[in-house]
Amino acid sequence: MAEAIVPRDNSIVWHPDPQVVAQSNIARFLAAAGIPTADPAGYQTLLQKADADPEWFWNLVIRETGVQFFKPYAQIMDTSRGIAWTEWCVGGTTNAALNCLDRHLQSATRDKEAIVWEAESGSVERWTYKRLGEHTSRLAEGLRQLGCKPGDVIGIYLPMVPEAVAAMLAVVKIGCVVLPLYSGFGPQAIATRLNDGGAVAVLAADGTWRRGKYVPLKDMIDDTVPLVPTLRHVVVLRNSGEPVRWNPEVDHWWDALCEGQSDAAPTTHMPAEAPMMLMFTSGTTGKPKGTVHSHCGFISKLALDMTLFMDLKPADRMLWMSDMGWLAGPMLVYGATFAGATIVLAEGVFDYPDEGRFWRLIQDNQVTLLGIAPTIVRSFIQAGGAGIADYDLNSLRLTFSTGEPWTHDAWMWMFTKVCGSRIPIINYSGGTEIGGGILTGTPLHPMKPGALSGPVPGMGVAVMDDNGTALTPPCTGELVVRKPSIGITRGLWNDPQRYLESYWTRFPGIWVHGDRVQVDADGFWYVLGRSDDTLKIAGKRTGPSEVESLVTATGLVAEVAAIGLPDSVKGSSLCIVATLMPGVPAEDGTRREIAQAVVAGHGRAYLPAVILFVPDIPKTRNLKIMRRVVRATYLDESPGDLSSMVNPESLDAIRQARERQIPH
Repeated sequence: MAEAIVPRDNSIVWHPDPQVVAQSNIARFLAAAGIPTADPAGYQTLLQKADADPEWFWNLVIRETGVQFFKPYAQIMDTSRGIAWTEWCVGGTTNAALNCLDRHLQSATRDKEAIVWEAESGSVERWTYKRLGEHTSRLAEGLRQLGCKPGDVIGIYLPMVPEAVAAMLAVVKIGCVVLPLYSGFGPQAIATRLNDGGAVAVLAADGTWRRGKYVPLKDMIDDTVPLVPTLRHVVVLRNSGEPVRWNPEVDHWWDALCEGQSDAAPTTHMPAEAPMMLMFTSGTTGKPKGTVHSHCGFISKLALDMTLFMDLKPADRMLWMSDMGWLAGPMLVYGATFAGATIVLAEGVFDYPDEGRFWRLIQDNQVTLLGIAPTIVRSFIQAGGAGIADYDLNSLRLTFSTGEPWTHDAWMWMFTKVCGSRIPIINYSGGTEIGGGILTGTPLHPMKPGALSGPVPGMGVAVMDDNGTALTPPCTGELVVRKPSIGITRGLWNDPQRYLESYWTRFPGIWVHGDRVQVDADGFWYVLGRSDDTLKIAGKRTGPSEVESLVTATGLVAEVAAIGLPDSVKGSSLCIVATLMPGVPAEDGTRREIAQAVVAGHGRAYLPAVILFVPDIPKTRNLKIMRRVVRATYLDESPGDLSSMVNPESLDAIRQARERQIPH
């Protein structure tokens, strides 16, 4: 039992307001499904009906959320080639741009704000849906003029600026495949992804700013071009105004390309299953995987997850600070525009130029829906709240979280300080390969700290042991999906065998996601971490977050990674790598307190063999702790592909701390 993940007294700390539930999107959906009660029991009925009849469920999702088609599909799903290769919306034609932009331009939505953007410098721009449509149309026609045609892959290497939203829409509008790239990647990481996709063009900015430092994005692309033989065009946005190198054979100024183009370019009718997005996983080990998402698949999955579970409505103003290169970026762009909501967009980082920037963005823009990662919450705790008490956050009506598993203390801080103990934290867990979530919270369910309410319907979600036997609660095991889901990747780009080997071969016909999860006796779900990170000490399997929660609960530590080291007696021994809270001394007394907390929670076998204190822990650029990299660095093994790492200097810090370690 993960005592530190499950609330310390296993209690429910929040109950939904019946009036709010009655007005929720999911209550309306349940009624349309013929389920009279909008409560956890009604949701359980939906799960049972959806898993028993996925065709009925996905048809209902498309109809009730309003996903549009140029030509209606004849069959919702075809599994004749096997579950791993399910085809969706067979015979239909559609386009993500039809659903996320075109339909709004024919209604009053065209005059409402689509984007409110703040530069790191503080300057602000506001785009209506009409203006977004015009920018998207001109860019789409400019790309057509360059010879870009349906099926071509086009990279997006842009900071979080309004033009990035237009770019994500323009590429799919003309039937090309959008390949989002993290705006902090260097040339080799960019080239790896562009080469894998066979990209013909990339849309980039001249530069951007992070923490007041200028980042020359065009220079990165210039160094990439010779490495990508298929790349014919680089379209450059004047974002910084700084001078750039220029190659007239491939380079085009964005504004010149768009000048004189139509404000009402036609949207290409695409087969519903045609690829719309090539999205790479972070690639912490081995070559990054190119997941493939279709026009009907990604939009329908977002319609389900963001409309029902996050309760996204047209009146919402949504802030989810991320980057286009991580799934949160495309989810924000396509999900918010699908709903006709307003995106609150910010260039740069959440705590610069002042530590309270995040709270000010919420207050000044009257944000109603807030996306956040537990890692960011822990950084706010470490910063003493970053001035949160000085800001009015009452505009918020719902928050949602994804990324790392929560610790009890971080979740409670978020709930009390940000949510005011009045609004929910919709915990949401899935992945790039899923196109969204597998497990989720909902506005219908009560909440326990760190928990998820349960599975997403229609996916046949289950927990299995190492032999592939389905478990019943309370239980701990592998998270699996046993039914086709419209959002799951259509394979891996040009690598069908790796797709099958990565997800479908361990238990034939079953998607093994790679997360270790727990379900408690009340039916609440907890993600314990990646299965590859699972600790096996003295014959007992333990998720790293089970140990990490015990460590953070001491109040001494801001962030922690628990890893296993080879041990001839126990199989593995425990190593704790942690960053300390301000003012906490890096001394033996602190190590003893941490060790005692772990032993008290898990027993003497879990006495840490090593406790290292470091300034920072290796993380991906979307702020997930890279435990396997921590372990490889400590053991002087190859850490694999590090292109997704935000703080490579942290590796030297681990090596230095290891050299002066004191065994325990």
